[in-house]
Amino acid sequence: MTQNKGKALIIGAGIAGLSSAYYLLQKGWQVEILEQNDLTNNCSYGNAGMIVPSHFTPLAAPGVVAQGIRWMFDSKSPFYVKPSLNSRLISWGLKFLKHSNQKHVDYSAAASRDLNLASSRLYNEIAQKDEFDFELNQNGILMLYKTEKVAEEETELAHKAISMGLPVDIMGKKEIQELEPNVRLDVIGGVNYKCDGHMNPMKLMKQMISYLKNNDVVFHTHHQVAGFETSGSNIKKVIANGKEFTADQFIMTGGSFLPELAQKAGIKIQMMPGKGYSFMHKPENPLNTLKHAALLLEARVAVTPMNGHIRFGGTMELASHNDTINMKRVEGITRSIPNYLPDFQIEKPKESEIWFGYRPCAPDGLPYLGQSSKLKNLIIAGGGGMMGLSLGPIFGKTVSELAHDQKPTVEIKIFNPERFS
Repeated sequence: MTQNKGKALIIGAGIAGLSSAYYLLQKGWQVEILEQNDLTNNCSYGNAGMIVPSHFTPLAAPGVVAQGIRWMFDSKSPFYVKPSLNSRLISWGLKFLKHSNQKHVDYSAAASRDLNLASSRLYNEIAQKDEFDFELNQNGILMLYKTEKVAEEETELAHKAISMGLPVDIMGKKEIQELEPNVRLDVIGGVNYKCDGHMNPMKLMKQMISYLKNNDVVFHTHHQVAGFETSGSNIKKVIANGKEFTADQFIMTGGSFLPELAQKAGIKIQMMPGKGYSFMHKPENPLNTLKHAALLLEARVAVTPMNGHIRFGGTMELASHNDTINMKRVEGITRSIPNYLPDFQIEKPKESEIWFGYRPCAPDGLPYLGQSSKLKNLIIAGGGGMMGLSLGPIFGKTVSELAHDQKPTVEIKIFNPERFS
């Protein structure tokens, strides 16, 4: 590694922050990380572990609003917006409505695809290193459906993906079942996005932290940022826990807390936390193992094999941060599983067995990635929504490129972090 490039201070130890540290190290930077919690739990740990070039359609898309309104009246539905007069939610919602159209989908599709494909390639490179073994499996993700309506919608989306150069197979019931010989599927068909993959996010995070510590990255846990000291158009210091932290380059990740963090630096970022739940299940019969990760489309449930277990996850609750677990939404997940996977009659897990975290959702469904125009030594990387883990490495690679005034590997203009300022 080249040395003496300067000191970089990263705020946030999720996958975006850790990946930024990883790639800055390779460029010879001295790196420190501030994290408001410890290093054992954030959204990067409990998610579905999916790598998703298939997700080139943003959350803000045609039909989402109407479907969301219908779901709001079902306590077990996959989507919920808590009614509130909160000005932040209202502002977010109005922008979401504005972007929920085909023009926005067409505008953003290629850039989202390229960002995810680049990140997938970087995961392949990381997995080759001796220090990493996080069960990376690039064998595709199955989109499974039970109704003709969803089959029609998903087939149309698959043809769009094929036209964009993604390797995709549209499959009938028999063909999709042949891909999963050990588990019965009660579906009418599915789509195999062969460009996708999955991993074990818990292993990835622990191995990444270990790698960074072994390469002299300094972690400051339980350090919540209180403010920034600026001079002209540069950050001079970050104040956290009554201490002052200086650096040449500052990187703001912060996950779903990014808006509050950015506000302290005088930058407006619009985002709502989308709470999701997940839990692990060990099949009674070890032969009932899935070979692929899958999405149960009508139910909006993610299914990922991990280390002999299966992680089930889902729901999107848009509301302020809170520590409550809505067991009715968890029940919605468990009840939907045997409708697609009859071998899995799953009891509702105990609260202590349920993980929850917050997806950082921008109102246009696109991430925030780029250099601040207001603070010249600040780079922002976050807002990946349901693609956060998938985008981690390319976030980090882009941060390291911007820190060196290099042209990013992937075009990031539409991800301008100050686009709603």
